[in-house]
Amino acid sequence: MKTTRATWILLAFLALPRLGLAQSAAPSSAPPPAPPAPESARERWERLTPAQKEELRQKYRAWRELPADRRAELQQNLETLRTMPPERRAQVEHNYQLFQRLDPRERRALLDQFARYREMAPERRAQLRAAFRELLESPPRERQRYLENLRHWREMSPAERERAREEFRQRVRERRR
Repeated sequence: MKTTRATWILLAFLALPRLGLAQSAAPSSAPPPAPPAPESARERWERLTPAQKEELRQKYRAWRELPADRRAELQQNLETLRTMPPERRAQVEHNYQLFQRLDPRERRALLDQFARYREMAPERRAQLRAAFRELLESPPRERQRYLENLRHWREMSPAERERAREEFRQRVRERRR
């Protein structure tokens, strides 16, 4: 069941922004509150505890050890996050909080699944997004049936899966006759 939860979170990361399903804050007629007066980096640094300062130093060293292209990619991601509309950014932050609550094994599995997704050909990723969009738009009973089938499939041994695939292929061939 844990893998299913991780899979749903991964799919939510991938599909919600494209489907326009991100939860948006209720529109307000009041203007947004004014940002607090800017403070200098020095002032923020001085308020940190010695442990926080050391943690920040370690993170900075790790940052400097990253290859330049990886740092550029991360900086671009940060800029993308900063320029998002507030409701989209809130959804991303919510998804991140959900991710952080996962068990470390679940997080690792999710990251592995996401890495495999990113390695897929663009056409295959588009197929997966379309299938997920179709699943999201399907009636609740159909979604439940899909989830039960998915759970059953994951509980099968590789030999059972192969046997099921072959039976499916056979049924398709028979229908074509």
